[in-house]
Formats: sequence, structure tokens, C-alpha cells
Amino acid sequence: MSETILHARGLSRTYVAPRTKGWRRTERTAGLVDVDVSVRAGRSVGIIGESGSGKSTLVRLLLGLDVPSAGSVEVEGRTVDARGSARSLHWLRRATGIVLQDPYASLDPRMSVGRIVGEPLWALGIDGDRRARVREVLEQVGLDSGAAERFPHEFSGGQRQRIALARALVHRPRILVGDEPLSALDVTMRAQILRLLARLRTEEQLTLVLVSHDIGVVQNVCDEVVVMKDGRVVEQGPTEKVLLQPQAAYTRQLLASVPTLPA
Repeated sequence: MSETILHARGLSRTYVAPRTKGWRRTERTAGLVDVDVSVRAGRSVGIIGESGSGKSTLVRLLLGLDVPSAGSVEVEGRTVDARGSARSLHWLRRATGIVLQDPYASLDPRMSVGRIVGEPLWALGIDGDRRARVREVLEQVGLDSGAAERFPHEFSGGQRQRIALARALVHRPRILVGDEPLSALDVTMRAQILRLLARLRTEEQLTLVLVSHDIGVVQNVCDEVVVMKDGRVVEQGPTEKVLLQPQAAYTRQLLASVPTLPA
């Protein structure tokens, strides 16, 4: 059995916001409650649940982009301390890459594609021929190396998501995280990006963590699945077992909501 590369223990996140009435009174909202998640190296894990279930909050904590109210996160045996300086988390940024939901909003329109894709190499101080690496990874995701000289507005939505994927992979991370990376794409583009993810996962020996509303995507891509509701994990296990023989009432409700065509 492969080793655990990412482990969250007792992870909670509480948000404090001022109340609309009264003076200097606050209310607390639980975004995440006592979550335990383990991801083994080389495996793919899908995180599903309705909007507001805590999926993106969990991802932010796993990547050290937010500080948990309780619990801990370990990546490759090292504790993630999001309260430290940006430099103190360089090891985590080297180990992880992320593809966000909206390919239109996640790319700076003022920067060339080459600068966008190569930014992690410069930011993390990774040595070597950086421009050659940018050209290499662009070709790896199915774009011409000449794309480095162009700007994001010159590309379609699917091509922009390939650019975002190239940026996430350029520094050769061991863990790739996708936070709804397909939801802004049409069906044809989704299928292309899914095939690309499957190929890259094999070529780069990636561990994949995928947040998605699309249960069909998770079923086809992920080895294991985590089902979340109201900031809690209600069920997790092998994808086939959870989706075909769900134990939690919420999982059954979630699966029943998936639209199907009559036979």
C-alpha cells in the first residue's frame, strides 16, 4: 500500500462575523467541523457535496491558504503552518499545484502566457532553464510552445484552462489540486481536459485531489471519494463502493439528484 502523502486530522474552521443588530456582538459560523481526510501517494480523491458544504474551505486549509481553528494538516510528513511567512511555506508550494474554477479570472490579462506559466519557477527559486521548461509544459498540455508569447484573451476557455494546468505543473509538484476546474467549460472541453488530466496523472505520477459538483467526473477520475455536508464528512471510501452502495442518507440524496435520461 502506498504511503499517506496528505493527512488532515480534526480539521475545523470557524468564521466570526459581526451581527447586523446590536453593538460589538459577533456570531460564529462553522465552515468546517472535525474533518479527517487522508490521501495516499499516487491516488486520486474526489470531494463532493452541495454548495456551502465546506469543500473549498477544506482545500484552502490543505494548501495552507487559511489557518484552521483546530486540527492539523500534514503534507509528506511535515506540518503545514499557514501562520508562518510565505517563504516558510515554499516547501509546500513546491509540493502542490492548484487549478481553479474560472480560467477567465485565474489568469492575469496583462501578463503573457510564458510569464504566467513560468511564475512559480521564479517565485520558488527553481533553477534550470526556466524558459525551456515553460515551453516543455505548454506542449505537454497540448499547446504550441509559441503560445508563450501570446496573452490569455487570445485563447478559448478550454485553452485557458490548459494554460492554468501548465502553470500548476511547471514546477513538477507531487500533488495536484483542482477546485471545480471543469465547471466553467462546455461538455466537449470537459472531456478533453479529463483525458488530459488522466494522461498527466500517469506521466507525472501525480496525486490528485479533485473538488467537483459533477459526480460523473468524480466517478470516472477518482479512486476514492469524500462526501461533505454542512462542513462535515458524512461518508468516504472507495469511489465504486460509495457511489454504488452509499451508506449515508445524504449521499443517497445527492446521488438521487443527478439527472438521468430515460432508458
